[in-house]
This record gives sequence, C-alpha cells and structure tokens, in this order.
Amino acid sequence: MSPLSSSFLPLHGSPDAPASAPAAPATPPRELRSIPRVLAIAGSDPSGGAGIQADLKSIAANGGYGMAAITALTAQNTQGVRAVHVPPAEFLTAQLEAISEDISVDAVKIGMLGDSSVIAAVRSWLEKSRPGVVVLDPVMVATSGDRLLQEAAEAELRDLLPLADLVTPNLAELAMLLNEPQARDWETALDQGKRLASQTGTTVLVKGGHLDVDDCPDALVNTGGLLSQDVVVVGGERVNTRNSHGTGCSLSSAMATAQARLGDWEAALREVKPWLQGALRESGLLEVGSGNGPVHHFHHLKSSEVAWGEGQFAGALRAEAQADLDAIYRLEFIKGLAEGTLSEQHFGYYLAQDALYLNGYSRVLARAAAIAPSEAEQLFWARSAQQCLEVESELHRSWLSTRSVTVELGPVTKSYVDHLLAASVSGSYGVLVAAALPCFWLYAEVGAALHGEFLAAGAPAGHPYADWLRTYADEAFAAATQQAILFTDAAARSASEAERQAMTVAFRQSCRYEVDFFDAPRLHA
Repeated sequence: MSPLSSSFLPLHGSPDAPASAPAAPATPPRELRSIPRVLAIAGSDPSGGAGIQADLKSIAANGGYGMAAITALTAQNTQGVRAVHVPPAEFLTAQLEAISEDISVDAVKIGMLGDSSVIAAVRSWLEKSRPGVVVLDPVMVATSGDRLLQEAAEAELRDLLPLADLVTPNLAELAMLLNEPQARDWETALDQGKRLASQTGTTVLVKGGHLDVDDCPDALVNTGGLLSQDVVVVGGERVNTRNSHGTGCSLSSAMATAQARLGDWEAALREVKPWLQGALRESGLLEVGSGNGPVHHFHHLKSSEVAWGEGQFAGALRAEAQADLDAIYRLEFIKGLAEGTLSEQHFGYYLAQDALYLNGYSRVLARAAAIAPSEAEQLFWARSAQQCLEVESELHRSWLSTRSVTVELGPVTKSYVDHLLAASVSGSYGVLVAAALPCFWLYAEVGAALHGEFLAAGAPAGHPYADWLRTYADEAFAAATQQAILFTDAAARSASEAERQAMTVAFRQSCRYEVDFFDAPRLHA
C-alpha cells in the first residue's frame, strides 16, 4: 500500500522525527507578544518629529504599547537644535525604576543619552533589569549636524554597545564609533558595520539612507553567528523628500517593537522598512515646519477601514509567492528530481531534513488547532498534525532506514523551524496559519508541476524517483491545501490592518525558507 494513500500533509511538517534519527533539538523561544510593551529611553523633541515623541508614535504605529523615560530636554524645531538640557541622572534612574518595578518591559529602545552620567545610569539599569530586547540608537549627531552627545561621553557610549542586541547608527555615527572617516559608498559602510559588530559582539544595522546613490539599502550585520548569515541586505527604493526629521529614532523604536512581536531581526527589518518608506513618502501630507519635517508615522491607517472581500487576501499572498515559486522551479534540485538525474546523496539529505522538520511543523499545526476560533478549524489543524506524524514520518522512516544517511539538523531546517515556532507563540492565530501556509501551498504547486512533467515524459519506468513523483498527485493533500488557504483568508478578513501586515511578513518569510529548503542539499549535503 502506498504510504501516502491517506495523506494530505506536505513533506516538511511534523513533531516526531524518525525513530532512526534523534529528535531535532529545540530551544524554547522567548515569549513573543502581539502587543509588546516597549520602553523608549531618549531625549524630548518639542516639535514632535524626533526623540521620545517619534519613538512613541513609531511604537504605536507598529503595534506596541509605548512608555518613555526622558534623558534630555531639547529646544529644537524642523530647522535645528537650539539648546540641550540634561536633567540629573538620578531622576532618570527614578523614572526607569518606577517603570520596571511595576510593568514588564518586553523591549527597550535607547536613543539620546547626553552625557556620561546618563549613560552610567542606563547601563546600571540594563544590567539589573535585563530586558529581552535592547535596541541602541547611538545618537551622537543629528541629521542637521548638531552634536547631541558630549565628546567626553563617546567612550562610555562605545562601552554600552555590547549590552544591546541591535545597534542602529547613521553613517556619521558609525564612523565616529570606529574613529574612522565616514563611508562614502555602500561597501565601505558594510565593512565598517562588520568591524563594529566584531568589536562589540552585537548586531549592527547599517543604513544606506545618507549615501549619494539611487537606491536605499539597509543591512543587518553580525559576525558571531547570530544571524542566518553574516550580512543580510534588504534593498529598497530611495524616497526623495526633505522630511526626514526623526527617521533614525523612528526606525530603531519600530525595530524594537517588531522584534518583540516576531522574534526575528530579518523579519522585523522586512516589516519595518516598507512602513518607514511609506512614512517618508506620505510625509508631505503633514505640512509641519519649514525645514526638515517629520515622517508620517500613521500613514498606513488610512487603509484600515477598507474591507477585504473573500479571497482577496489569499490572492495577494499568491502574488507575493510567485517570485519564490519561480526561484524553486529554477533550482538544480527540482530539475534533477524531475529528470531523474538527482544524486541519491542529495535526495537522502533532503528526506533526512524533512524528517527533522516534521518535528517542529506538527507542533505548530497542533498549536493552530489549540487557538483556532472555530470547531472546523480546530479539527482541520489537529487532523493535519496527526497525519503529519502517522503518514509522512512513516514514509521518511521507511526510506531512510534502508539507506546510510546521516541525520543531522541542517542550518536551513533549524532556521525554518525557529521561524514557525516564533509564529506559534506570537499570540496571533492569523500570523501562525499564514506562516504555516507555504508548506501546504508552495509544496502543492511544485508537486503538481513535477508530477505533470513526469507524466509528460511518459512516466519512464527507469526513473529512480518514479514512486516519489506519483505521490505528488495526492488529491487529499490538494483538497487540504485549498482548505488551509480558505482558513488563512478568513483569518485575515477578521484581523486588524497591523495583524494582516504581520501575516504577510510571516507568509513571505516562510516562502523564502521553502526556496532555501529545496536548495539546501546542494549547499550542505
């Protein structure tokens, strides 16, 4: 009997690894919150465009609850900074302790610190409170060129960097932290980011906004293995506007908020960057000041009242997935599987990783069943999790047990499972099912295409993967895929605009992992 005769689950997705292989180790992810409590520690801007005022708007715009501890008072407007007053550091300590003794802080954004005593106060509080996410925007020089940190305090600020999870300097500040000239091109900026990351042991967000180039790239840089790769570049269009006041403040506080929700720096940047581009693009609507005006933090809310019709969100997701599907079809693994030229070594690696992936995916589906809003959805996700174990794992065990295959958790498998587990504890049913959907949807489409190619070639008897390719025609799985799409679309229709955005980000990231999963045998087998 075909082991897939009653299956309707995609290959990579279940909690129990094969009996012949150890279960994939899983570190419980830090608890994520759908509405994170984010504390901004920064200076005040009475014009509302930067500092604490921008932080609180940015936190709210990205789905968080904002709190503030004031480090400095400024007299400034859109044309520049006129004066700075730094209150006693003891009063800052009192603010911080009042908050942390009563409220759980999920993330901290640190901005303007002013002088050495303020830095010492923040350092002492960080070492005692140990917040889960710390983003440090090393405010030293404003975009206008005004100095916002006393020169004598620069060394203390450098010493504070290792306590942060993410550092977000502009190019001038990046150069000052390294005692080097400011980068004039993207490659130099990346090199400086790598050196700062290596020196501090933290992740550095290198920003290309101040470069004289046509596009506007940003990059997450970490040389200590905390990212999937040392440099993750996220491209973007340059928005031509003079209204950039508070852009750095807004970006860093948004990253702190998104990270507390998503638990993944790349996912956070890919969510925050389009939001900030929109805030820049729509900034002219505010008509604030005659100099460098502020960005429009709440530009995205104008679409929140638009009702999504049945199938519209699913259609938008399918459009998002097209580039990743095209990338999958171009992979040597897929071509070799269709033609029968794929090496058994690469196929064995793929199956072994599938078996390990099943461990985490089934738990994610079980979590979806636990928080689903209707009985029909609960039953569907629970059956999916069960089938994932009973049918797919058996298929993998039967193949792996007859061959010598080393089963060891690969980097792509780990990253994909970690992403799904993070979605499962996000508190959002919609985000969870959107993250799980590509394993149904993309796999179903790729499988149908492979099976079609196999039949078009006359189903050659000598094809080494003939039995495998025939399983791709499973009608039960195709029906289950359509049901998963319908449930995800329904979740989006009842979600807020912010939650729909988070669903889209989770779906896109899973699509990218699908591409990487199919390509992993070439890189790691």
